[in-house]
Amino acid sequence: MKNLFIAIIPLFLLGSLFAQREQPEVRTLDSKFSKSTKCLNPEYLLFSAKGTGDKKPALLIYLHGAGGVGSDVKRLQGQARALLEGINKFKKGPCHIVVPQCSRTRKVGGRGTWEASDLDLLLKGLSASLDFDSKRIYLTGNSMGGYGSWTWGGNSPQHFAAIAPVVGGIGPGGPKDVTIELDQWAANLAKVPVYAFAGAKDKVVPAERSVRMVDAIKKAGGKIAKIKVYEDQGHNARQVVYSSKEFYDWMFSQKRK
Repeated sequence: MKNLFIAIIPLFLLGSLFAQREQPEVRTLDSKFSKSTKCLNPEYLLFSAKGTGDKKPALLIYLHGAGGVGSDVKRLQGQARALLEGINKFKKGPCHIVVPQCSRTRKVGGRGTWEASDLDLLLKGLSASLDFDSKRIYLTGNSMGGYGSWTWGGNSPQHFAAIAPVVGGIGPGGPKDVTIELDQWAANLAKVPVYAFAGAKDKVVPAERSVRMVDAIKKAGGKIAKIKVYEDQGHNARQVVYSSKEFYDWMFSQKRK
């Protein structure tokens, strides 16, 4: 019995260490970057990973929906954990997961939203403080975060190996809004692997928004953009997307040239 107890201890400790690796760390964006942001909480969540041999971890950035805005970044770990579980389940690591938070209000007043310039500053901060493969930066987001994926990718496509907006809007003013920059976004995303996901039964952000954006990319000459509309899903389609092998197989097969 004593020997059995001794044997169990290392297994228990190993399990504890593994669980600790799956807990997010709250980090703060360096003030030299955060001072110039418009509506970004300087705190973000990091689920860190260690590289294997000479292989640096990939970087997956997740942008939350409207329900996640505020100043308590710890509220977002539940949504991010679905991505962590998918990466582990389908053996796509090592990969850091970073989860920024949009502030409820702008520094100069008014409603906060995802700003490409804010997220560019976040990535600059991450590049200075985190070791990752710069050719494997992946971007995804849900609802308002889907909009964030479109606008960041549409303004700064050079960063990304792949972009996957989920039930995303295409305008800063909410689900009914359509950006005046749509054609410019589409042209910029013509050479970036894009896979959009939507729910046919979505009454919050109609699937037509994602369809319109992908059609615009194709019209601009994009040949590697595609969309999947789940006929039986509504605005919660992310639950299906982020648990599917297809999502991880597609995303982690991409690498920026």
